[in-house]
Amino acid sequence: MSTVSPHLLPWALAVLELPGTTAATLLPVAGDASNRRYFRLHWSERTAIAVDAPPATEKNREFLALRQLLQRAGVRVPALLGADLEQGFMLLEDLGDQLLLAQLEQSTADDCYGRALAVVRQLAAIEPGALANLPVYDRALLAEEFSRFPAWFLQQLLGLELADAERHLLAELDGLLIGSALAQPQVLVHRDFHSRNLMCLADGELAVIDFQDAVVGPVTYDPVSLLKDCYIRWPRQRVEAWALGHRDALVAQGLLPAVDDATFLRWLDWMGLQRHLKVLGTFARLYLRDGKSAYLRDLPLVISYIREVLAAHAGETGVLDEFRDWFEQKVLTAVARQPWSEPL
Repeated sequence: MSTVSPHLLPWALAVLELPGTTAATLLPVAGDASNRRYFRLHWSERTAIAVDAPPATEKNREFLALRQLLQRAGVRVPALLGADLEQGFMLLEDLGDQLLLAQLEQSTADDCYGRALAVVRQLAAIEPGALANLPVYDRALLAEEFSRFPAWFLQQLLGLELADAERHLLAELDGLLIGSALAQPQVLVHRDFHSRNLMCLADGELAVIDFQDAVVGPVTYDPVSLLKDCYIRWPRQRVEAWALGHRDALVAQGLLPAVDDATFLRWLDWMGLQRHLKVLGTFARLYLRDGKSAYLRDLPLVISYIREVLAAHAGETGVLDEFRDWFEQKVLTAVARQPWSEPL
């Protein structure tokens, strides 16, 4: 249960220019993987979201700057009612509780993903000049993310010891995936664009949250984060159709040079492989370091995405084939011993 700072409510009431005696309550709402804590402020039949985001650990300045950038680009984001960077407090518009994830069903998926991918294109359309102050998804950042897989998932969670040859294989795979990522056109990347970071509003619009980690990076990163979501899975054929439709729309809008199906889908798959290997390490770290055990439930789905990509690209490169054999034999054997694992 989130505990509330005694200073948050008086600060929020002052922002709203309400008397300190106003009848108001703060109730915790679901948070995310960070140290930010969210509360719904209730007063006079109205609500807002109060955020307690410790300035020592949270990217509050980045959140505020990106919120403004996205709003100017026409992306629906929560309105800002007030902020105190020194205390790490923010007061935001209450967008409700309807996540896109809850709306996703067989009959609604085409419409939902169509609207979500339209938002991805809004992000991609932001002029490069407006992105000058954003970090870049460069070789160093991609390598750091990949390093979470051996450090936290293989060694810390599974207890595996890695031989020099295995470390060399992982370094080769890391290099292959980084090369593919850097070869793609670079655009604004939300970096965690999925069904639990998209809010469904009453007017049918989708609002974007949790965007403080945005960078300039590969054009397939946000699409694969959405279409190969760590919390829901769709048949590969359907994912490819959505992805290629998005590619066509990017090309039509002049946001992407013409690129053939095979190349775009390889970019997408290999970007997804990099992301999902990172996620294994990140979710393991959230459990082991931060005590957030709920993320263990999502590991089997993430593993299934990895296996799917390795199978789909079998025979294309020696590195992927060697990694697939090693992953299936050594890693999945260790996974099968875990209490959170599911039958393969």
